[in-house]
Amino acid sequence: MKNISLIHSSMLPAVDYAYASHVPAGMDLYFMAGACPLDQEGKVPEGIRYEEQAKLCVDNLKAALKEFGAELKDVAYTRVLVASSDQSDLVAAWQAIREEFGSHDVPSTLSGVTVLGYSGQLVEIEAVAALSKQ
Repeated sequence: MKNISLIHSSMLPAVDYAYASHVPAGMDLYFMAGACPLDQEGKVPEGIRYEEQAKLCVDNLKAALKEFGAELKDVAYTRVLVASSDQSDLVAAWQAIREEFGSHDVPSTLSGVTVLGYSGQLVEIEAVAALSKQ
């Protein structure tokens, strides 16, 4: 019998959720919790805007992916959440994230939302990763 595995990170701040879940089937799928722009103390650094928060989200996503041997190239889907009603803020976050993903132009949804979970948070990235069975 196959079970869902929860993957916690020893490289990221301690939080009250797992950073990913694994569901076996053909390829192994990993459903990532939203990558937030958190520093090592588990806080959003003060004074950083959309582009910097987006890059910090990608850095934290890469650290979480590394926990189970994955990289950005293994991401099959993302959802980018941006706390703004101004389309230029969404575009700024999106461009920073796309730059980090390089030629891996993963399918994605970009959405403006009213508020995100951490104080000062402007950007969050949800992701699903897929790896071939070992």
